[in-house]
Amino acid sequence: MNNPLVDPYLVLNKVYIGGKYLKQAISDTPIEPLNKARTVKICYGVLEKEGFLEHILGANVKKQPKKQVKIILKIALYLLEIMDKHDYMVVDFAVSLAKKVCGDSVGGFVNAFLRSYTLPPMPENTSNRLSVEYGYPLWLVNKLRRSYKSDAEKIMSAPSKGICVRFEKNSEKYCYLPHICTPFENTYIFEKFTRDENFFFGDYTFQSVGSIAICSAIEGCDSLLDSCAAPGGKSVLLSKKCNSVTACELHPHRVELINSYIQRMGAKNITAVQADSSIFNPDFESKFDAVLCDVPCSGTGVINENPDIKLFRKESDIEELTKIQLAILTNCSRYVKSGGRLYYSTCSVLPEENDSVVYSFLEKSGDFVLEIPSSPLEHITTKFGLQFLPHVSLGAGFFLTSFKKR
Repeated sequence: MNNPLVDPYLVLNKVYIGGKYLKQAISDTPIEPLNKARTVKICYGVLEKEGFLEHILGANVKKQPKKQVKIILKIALYLLEIMDKHDYMVVDFAVSLAKKVCGDSVGGFVNAFLRSYTLPPMPENTSNRLSVEYGYPLWLVNKLRRSYKSDAEKIMSAPSKGICVRFEKNSEKYCYLPHICTPFENTYIFEKFTRDENFFFGDYTFQSVGSIAICSAIEGCDSLLDSCAAPGGKSVLLSKKCNSVTACELHPHRVELINSYIQRMGAKNITAVQADSSIFNPDFESKFDAVLCDVPCSGTGVINENPDIKLFRKESDIEELTKIQLAILTNCSRYVKSGGRLYYSTCSVLPEENDSVVYSFLEKSGDFVLEIPSSPLEHITTKFGLQFLPHVSLGAGFFLTSFKKR
């Protein structure tokens, strides 16, 4: 029997030690096809339960083991405590993998640990408990509690609703599968959805409900600039309501992603260009009826889909990100025609990246008036925009607002 811990170890080693995002690590690892679903489940599960697994390790070892050993122990603990697998099988597989990776002596340590560890009590302090239970770093727990009070735990505990699929045609072929209807046309969230050849024919695409909600709120126009466009889903969807779309992206390989998306979906009125949207381009000045700034952000609204964010995001990142966000919004505002519209969005639930950035922009720019859009997707309305939260917005956390140029 193949060791079921090997593939998860290979993936998580690239995340914990190599610093790769989980989706990229899975893509880059040759996983046994028959076991791929199980491997993906384990990898996501370990990262989702990072705080709990660290809590167990911290209470049962005097000295932190090597990173490779910690990965093996976390996988084994996840299988034992969360997936409720048979003790003897998990221990044997973990010991075998540890010996192969780190040597016989480490195998003995892993064996002793897994046969003797105990579950420590949860912390009494509320923030510490939430950090352990949901794996969120303590700084982020505190920010969410300050901003959302009793709803903070609901945000952290909200699961992903599934796989969101937007259909161009033939949706009836797939709606026999268990799914949730969204308030958007031909868009459904499936428990499970396996890509087939119709994906490559452009019959459907995988696109987050947040991305689709943003496009839904944008008014049709003659010319639109999507200033941070990769991988291209919003540009393609907006090309249906705008006569021409210019899709900007900073990195060349991400421009290629946009072009690939355009080609697969058969869009004809999109031009993808490489550009830094925080730096002024005189060719774009007052050129567009509408500009969308879906800016780089902390990703705190989509942690349930990307649990590696809890590992990689640092508190110090937020200040740097808000500077970038304001720079992009301020610069791209110069590209809007008189009477045109400017849209700002993030996939964050932190007010610093949302209301605070909008406030700073309006304070410095007298040319724009705030006009908060509407959306059929459930949300809360803040002073400066629409805040979508994972526990009320079909699992999605993001922010959206708009401005009109005088």
